[in-house]
Amino acid sequence: MMPDIKHLLSINAPAETVYNAVTTQEGVAGWWTTENTTSNEVGGDAEFTFGDRYHDRMRILALEPGRRVEWECLEGDPKWVGTTFVFDLEPVEGATRLRFSHSGWREATDFFANCNFHWGFYLQSLKDYCEGEPGKPFQAR
Repeated sequence: MMPDIKHLLSINAPAETVYNAVTTQEGVAGWWTTENTTSNEVGGDAEFTFGDRYHDRMRILALEPGRRVEWECLEGDPKWVGTTFVFDLEPVEGATRLRFSHSGWREATDFFANCNFHWGFYLQSLKDYCEGEPGKPFQAR
């Protein structure tokens, strides 16, 4: 069985706000990385750059406004290539329950553990950003 990274959090913002934060260049720049480009269509590509260290290209597999976003990594760290990222959004009394998964890892390595830690950090950044607080995206120095 392949290990998966999973996180569950409640964001005190409408699902559409969270969806826009994950699917627009401005939104992603507010919580994950200021260097990004994205597409608004299934089959399009999104690219996320973290200075000189990482550059990831994702294929957009699903876009369901206010409900679901799914990517597959096409280029990046070899351990990420072929993995999928899902943001499942569930409206709950004016807030949003986010179920995030980064699936398809071949093994639970130290890199896997490090990515799990960083996803937790960036999902907190997403929560802060969607709730009107400053996010903490990666910024090239």
